[in-house]
Amino acid sequence: MSPSSASVRLRVFVQIAAISAAVLGSGALGCGGGRSFDAGVFRQGEHIAFRVPEPPASWRRLEMAQASLAFRDDAAGASVLVNAQCKRADDDTPLAALTNHLLIGTTERQLESQTVAPFDGREALQTKVRAKLDGVPFAFDIFVLKKDGCIYDFVLVAPEESAEASRPTFEGWVRGFRTLPGAGVL
Repeated sequence: MSPSSASVRLRVFVQIAAISAAVLGSGALGCGGGRSFDAGVFRQGEHIAFRVPEPPASWRRLEMAQASLAFRDDAAGASVLVNAQCKRADDDTPLAALTNHLLIGTTERQLESQTVAPFDGREALQTKVRAKLDGVPFAFDIFVLKKDGCIYDFVLVAPEESAEASRPTFEGWVRGFRTLPGAGVL
C-alpha cells in the first residue's frame, strides 16, 4: 500500500473513532470534492458511484472531508463510515492488509472473526474485532471490498456494550450496497 493512501485511510479511521469517543455538537466536519448523496446514491468525481439503502431512522448523517459517507447512531454510541477510493496503487494489496490498515492506532486487539463473503459481485472480507483506542474499548465490524479498481471500506465502531445490538442493522445496511454502472476505473 502506498504511504499516502495508507495515511488517508488511517486519518479516516481516526476521525470515525474520534466521533465514537466524543460527544458531537452539530456533527458537521466539512465536505468537499464534488460529492453528492441523494436518494441513496453517492457520487464523487467520474469514478465513484454507488447506491446504499436508506439509513436507519436512528442514524444521522455526518459530513466528513475524508470519508465518502458517515453516520452516527447517538442512542447506541456507534459510528458508521463508508469510504471509497479509486485509481490507487493499492489494487494488489490483499483485503486482510487493507483491513489491518484501518486498525492502525488500536491496541489489545482481539479478533472475533474474519470471513470472506460474496458482496456486490465480488468477495469482501468481513472482520469483527475488539480493540482499544486511547485505552477505550470498542468493537469494530469492518467490510473491505475491492471492485473495478476501487476499494470500499465499511466500518462500524461501537462501544463494546452496544456492539452486538448495532451489528445486525449495520450488516444488513452494508449488504444493500451496490456499485453503479460506470463506477470504477476498470
